[in-house]
Amino acid sequence: MALAGELDLSTVGKLSDTVNTELAQGPHRIVLDLADLSFCDSLGLGTLVVLSRAAAAHRTYLTLRNPSEFFTRMLRVTGLQEGLNVTNDR
Repeated sequence: MALAGELDLSTVGKLSDTVNTELAQGPHRIVLDLADLSFCDSLGLGTLVVLSRAAAAHRTYLTLRNPSEFFTRMLRVTGLQEGLNVTNDR
């Protein structure tokens, strides 16, 4: 799934619904491509953490791919870099 624009209060619900619908189908892997994500606030980041934990509970590997420098820095500052599966395929 490709995320574009902003991940904040107005969009986290749709992301959660979409990912949870996919999790119910039992995939082994979900990839969220962040290349076109222009902004992520603390609620968006928290939602990604919750979705990562939900994926793990479903034995699904959730990967965040192609994060921006801003997003990567935010993960480092918050200490979440090690807790989330992040890859950079650029």
